[in-house]
Amino acid sequence: MPKLLVARAMFPDELVRLNKYFELELNQQDSIFSPEELADRLQGKFGMICTSSAKINQELLAKLPELKIISTIAVGYDNFDLQACSQYRVMATNAPDVLNETTADFAWALMMATARRVTEAEHFLRAGEWKKWGVDFFVGADIFGSRLGILGMGRIGQAIARRAAGFGMEVIYHNRSRLSAEQELVAHHARYVDKETLMRESDHLILALPYSSETHHSIAANELAQMKPSATLINIARGGIVDDVALIAALQNRQIAGAGLDVFENEPRFHPDFLGLKNVVLTPHIASASERTRRAMVNRAITNVIAAVRGEVPPDLLNRDAHTF
Repeated sequence: MPKLLVARAMFPDELVRLNKYFELELNQQDSIFSPEELADRLQGKFGMICTSSAKINQELLAKLPELKIISTIAVGYDNFDLQACSQYRVMATNAPDVLNETTADFAWALMMATARRVTEAEHFLRAGEWKKWGVDFFVGADIFGSRLGILGMGRIGQAIARRAAGFGMEVIYHNRSRLSAEQELVAHHARYVDKETLMRESDHLILALPYSSETHHSIAANELAQMKPSATLINIARGGIVDDVALIAALQNRQIAGAGLDVFENEPRFHPDFLGLKNVVLTPHIASASERTRRAMVNRAITNVIAAVRGEVPPDLLNRDAHTF
């Protein structure tokens, strides 16, 4: 049977589907493989199911002449060098759509926690500092009736926008291309604006764009300087879209009111200065972390590798020029 590496710990009962098609090498201890160890484990493998921790580049693929498919359980695939994958005839797949609603839910959780200073207040309470109530006690910003800005209006961005209806918010957005009139209507009458207007007019700005060399540091010192002092910034997209050093400075100087961050540059490492800030909510890249959604992500990756081994085009193939069957 062809061999498949499952490079991270996955739900064992979901992996049962693979037994009919593959000899499996599992990693249920959930080690993070070094590039050298990943190359060694992929020798002789037909394919791999992985997460964003696996960096797939030309140097790796040159060592793996038998590899046919790499399948990530994530929707983002900035860890894949698609040009190199096509060069070496390796199909690359992702898992779109299944995490849109869960990630949108979490964007709202971060936005509300940031605006209403939830984690700051909890730390205050846990430290035993709550002695009395005051009229300005942990005063934050309203969500209801405010203006929601969204940078990146793909499926997740549109799911975030739809939720604004229940909060009486105005929605503005910027994207590489404008949505259709029908899509804007469904996305709570979202209004397309240029990036400068988005930065200047948003009360709460949520980032939902994919990471690439073009979007690297899309939010840096210049953009942060355009934001309202009362505004919040929420990132559930990818680390590297925000210049973390510039954001830390803006939070320290109260240039903006607060930030909610689920992703960071160089994660799982992150800039230690975030820990000294009270006006930031920090979570460890868990926006898609509901059991139903994570199982759906794993199943999508499984479906893609099974299609490949059966000689079919995987449903979520990213580089169609690599399909060789």
